Amino acid sequence: MPKLTLRVNRQTHTIDCSASTLLVEALREQLRLTGTHVGCDTSQCGACTVHVDGASVKSCTMLAVEAEGAEITTIEGLADGDKLHPMQAAFQEHHGLQCGFCTPGMVMSAVDLCKRVKAPSEPEVRTWLEGNLCRCTGYHNIVKAVMAGADGMNGGKP
Repeated sequence: MPKLTLRVNRQTHTIDCSASTLLVEALREQLRLTGTHVGCDTSQCGACTVHVDGASVKSCTMLAVEAEGAEITTIEGLADGDKLHPMQAAFQEHHGLQCGFCTPGMVMSAVDLCKRVKAPSEPEVRTWLEGNLCRCTGYHNIVKAVMAGADGMNGGKP
């Protein structure tokens, strides 16, 4: 099996990987980064969202070989040691989760949005998160958490 070198969460990893391996499979099965979830395998739910070169990508529809040479960040790579990323802290503080299955994808998508739009409006947040499905909640607390996380990412308090 060919070797593949991936840069994930600021660390370089060399893994055995076939050309048909999905990025989500490489992350979960080879690197044991299980915070990235597999929900639908069709890029409909967003649970598998990671950052590739800073942009949110649904890793269930991207081949691992396509990510070679890119900087990949998973939910595990957002925190700085024990200090949560402002978006993670906002999700915790504003209870932007219930079962937690969609949360990693929601957080990763939200971070990308807030890097692009410093102070997104509620309609902008709702539109951006249309590609991330939550089956537990009505999104109200998720939207509150994203808006607070945006404040936290810009130096305010989440």
